[in-house]
Amino acid sequence: MAPKNRIIIDTDPGVDDVLAILLAFAAKAEDLEVMLISLTFGNVDVRSCLRNVVAIFHILEKELKWREEQGQPIGFEGITKYKPIVAIGADEPLQDTIESADYFHGIDGLAGTHTTHPHFSPEENWKNLFEEPPVEDDLTKKAREQTKIEDVPTQSFTPSLVPAHKEILRLLRENEPDTITLIAIGPLTNFALAASEDPETFLRCKEVVTMGGTVDGIGNVTPVAEFNVYADPYAAARVYALSSPIPSSTMPVPMEGERSVHMPTYPPKLSKQLKLTLMSLDITEHHMLSRREFNAHASSLAAKASPLAQWMTAFMTPMLDKMERLHHGHEGEGAALALHDPLCVWYVLTQEDDRWKPSSRSPEDIRIETAGQWTRGMTVGDKRSRKRRNSDGEVPHDRGNWLGNRSGNRVYRMLESPGRGVAAVYLLDTIFGPK
Repeated sequence: MAPKNRIIIDTDPGVDDVLAILLAFAAKAEDLEVMLISLTFGNVDVRSCLRNVVAIFHILEKELKWREEQGQPIGFEGITKYKPIVAIGADEPLQDTIESADYFHGIDGLAGTHTTHPHFSPEENWKNLFEEPPVEDDLTKKAREQTKIEDVPTQSFTPSLVPAHKEILRLLRENEPDTITLIAIGPLTNFALAASEDPETFLRCKEVVTMGGTVDGIGNVTPVAEFNVYADPYAAARVYALSSPIPSSTMPVPMEGERSVHMPTYPPKLSKQLKLTLMSLDITEHHMLSRREFNAHASSLAAKASPLAQWMTAFMTPMLDKMERLHHGHEGEGAALALHDPLCVWYVLTQEDDRWKPSSRSPEDIRIETAGQWTRGMTVGDKRSRKRRNSDGEVPHDRGNWLGNRSGNRVYRMLESPGRGVAAVYLLDTIFGPK
């Protein structure tokens, strides 16, 4: 029986990205299949992101063995009943210079654990999985065949030599329309590349669920911009434009400069509009995982030598320490990390719950600022109370056709969930099992 949800996760791991991926892998097989993990630059460079994803599989393989030895439920049907593909994608934005968040997530994206806790990192030979094999002589071939299978961590994932955006298009092309949800928890560069190469195939997806932006709140890298959008606003603008009846009405203006990739315009007539669901800071900032909640689940398991609990403690502890330094009044057990990226996976798993509610203005005309000197990456929403016009004609009081019936983007921005306090419990219970 096919799972209720089949997803592609586009990611730049990142601590909260790892939490989101673990949540997806820990879901029951009948609820979710992760078909592809596609990697992009973002929190750290794309090669560091790849190492972090390989580390997830490396740790989970150890965890599953430990659980079996302990007589505990195995779980993680996302890798025991499926074998996700892992593909490397964009290593820089479509335009302008690269931005990273290593100042927050650490130089390796996981609070430095590859250096401080090297025994949790996979052996370096994993890199060979993502490189074209060299031409072998008979002696080299024999040596390779004698390599122990456990020396190369491929049991639980399939490495791809194809660029991530091409893997996305292949999976969408080879499966029925409206059966694969695309989840973006990093910059939208890979999705923009896929949509540019073959927009009609990209529109075969069921929905794009993306973490990014802020409309009613404040930014986390500038006063108005959230990191994922800021890192490649041009890519975000192109993906958002596919939600418009007339994509050309919100397409970004190409920049001129040292870093600018030529991207073709979309055809004037597309078969459908993209369904775009946005998890912005407006909702994610209010769903927190506290030190108290994490320790309540992980501490006893770590003491029993659970590889997963020990590994997560290794990067969660310094991250929660950092949050404690940043937010006075939330010291000690009250220190907390926002569950930005896990909310996207939680939404896909529980979207039938009627407590998920978008903003009252949804679908909203939300656009991405790509050219502003101080407003790069701003997600601009129309908060005016005026109604749409019957015509798309330009008039002095509506520059940009924000009130036109046919122009503008159509974005569903989630503002309410099944509960702010529910998210962390759901995440931890799914990953570790109920306390």
